[in-house]
Amino acid sequence: MTKTETEYRQDIVDVGRLVYRKGWVAANDGNITVRLDQDRLLATPTGVSKGMMHPDDLIVLDMDGRKLQGRKEGTSEIAMHLAIYRLRPDVRAVVHAHPPVATGFAVAGKPLNLALLPEVIIGMGCVPLAGYGLPGTPELTEPMLPYIPKYDAIMMGNHGAVCYGEDVYKALFRMETVEHFARISLVAELLGGPKVLPKEEVDKLLSARTRYGLTPKEAVPGCPVVAEDLADGQRFYVTREELIGLVDEVLRARGIA
Repeated sequence: MTKTETEYRQDIVDVGRLVYRKGWVAANDGNITVRLDQDRLLATPTGVSKGMMHPDDLIVLDMDGRKLQGRKEGTSEIAMHLAIYRLRPDVRAVVHAHPPVATGFAVAGKPLNLALLPEVIIGMGCVPLAGYGLPGTPELTEPMLPYIPKYDAIMMGNHGAVCYGEDVYKALFRMETVEHFARISLVAELLGGPKVLPKEEVDKLLSARTRYGLTPKEAVPGCPVVAEDLADGQRFYVTREELIGLVDEVLRARGIA
């Protein structure tokens, strides 16, 4: 059932308040959009706290980012939203925020891509990390383009995260999952390192998507990273001659050769 524009406006205001109360944004950070139809977006304006918005503050844009209606100005990061809508016709809403723990991983250059939590594997596979791009410029969006068609949530280098879905609440819940996953991953690191699930178990979880009412997804190599991937990453290879040389060196060091 399609909502009215008035209802969409209230949804964005309500989600903005939740994002603000959860501490995922500070001051005027973040932005939220909803696709009204094939030609128009409803968007949060620039310079307004997401926790203090009124429905009349929102603006209507065309699919090129030009303002059609509203008294306030649009966000400089609208190109990111437009790219997601262009590459994902199934997406109806986008939420961008700076959840602290997930953003901490992004600042550290660490994607949330390990096979750790069944609900994350089933729901999102993993959360990749796009390279840094200057906010408000095309450089912000460019590193994200390869990930948008394959993932429903992306971490942005030294910036934050963006999540999207069939409606603004699904986008919000994905952001909630990203931050929850980041918090658990951080605790696991502090307790000596996470125990990554093996490929066999991950394959079972991915095949279970239909059982939970989710559409099947094409497997993406390395998303998530399974236990065997980490084991492979710890192996190194040498030629026969190099191996003989290493053995001779050890024997000589011990005075055997």
